[in-house]
Amino acid sequence: MSGEEGAAVATETAPALGEQMDLMTALQLVLRKSLAHGFLARGLHEGAKVIEKHAAHLCVLAEDCNQPDYVKLVKALCADHSVALITVPSAKTLGEWAGLCKIDSEGKARKVVGCSCVVVKDFGEETEALHIVQDYVKSH
Repeated sequence: MSGEEGAAVATETAPALGEQMDLMTALQLVLRKSLAHGFLARGLHEGAKVIEKHAAHLCVLAEDCNQPDYVKLVKALCADHSVALITVPSAKTLGEWAGLCKIDSEGKARKVVGCSCVVVKDFGEETEALHIVQDYVKSH
């Protein structure tokens, strides 16, 4: 996903009435709600601490992470502690969704910092997007 596509996704737009939300849009909304409520751990260090304390509900891992040991550790922690794991294609996109960027006057993300791992401690509030993510986790 290029930077322009990622910026276009950054605006919180709900799908038209009756239209089904896709997983990535739902995941983005869930991460933003969690971030707004202060329940998001970003990066390996913060994420591993939350998983070890059995306080994690969901872990999101970037597929383009070029550190095989990092990926292996996150997957092993999630498996050991029964934490749901979802992968996203880009660390830059995940960083943007996790709030690791500046938003300019036009509402576009600038200076996005990549993030390979994000852990949700609590979802914040019940939303349709949360139900979509939970249904995906149950089916996979």
